[in-house]
Amino acid sequence: MSVAEPRRIVLFRHAKADWPQVTDHERPLADRGRTDAAVAGRKLADSGITFDLALCSTSVRTRETWKLAVHELAHRPKTVYEERVYEASPGELIAVLNEVPDDVQNVILIGHNPGVHGVTEILAGTAEDDAREWMNRRGFPAAAFAVVTHEGSWKTLEPGVATLADYWAPSE
Repeated sequence: MSVAEPRRIVLFRHAKADWPQVTDHERPLADRGRTDAAVAGRKLADSGITFDLALCSTSVRTRETWKLAVHELAHRPKTVYEERVYEASPGELIAVLNEVPDDVQNVILIGHNPGVHGVTEILAGTAEDDAREWMNRRGFPAAAFAVVTHEGSWKTLEPGVATLADYWAPSE
């Protein structure tokens, strides 16, 4: 594939987690989270994006979110459970994305706030339609996702070079 073709990155926050007496890393999804993860998966399927790679935090809630969402997709991408995505800052998430091989066109990253919201804002120098306004109004609640496009290699992904193409959040 040519690096001039637009690449798509979906930045997907895990669905709503429960608060049992376990470590933060081991927190499972709440009932609402399981429902919202499946709905988000259907919305991702409706987007028509075929993912080549999924980068998922190792936490229980992100793995459960991805398992429920990917079930809704027509094509199951290669999934890498990446420890560095757990509690990552926007800069750390960009560093992970910079390592994606250039033969990968579309990536979904399943992670946590504030990193997922922050990296979306930092990468998106421009926005299509009212995607940024909608995201600014809603914030980045559990199970929300943003679609960011970028032209160039993964190594050139840096603040301000991408476009916020779409944003979705579950109903409150």
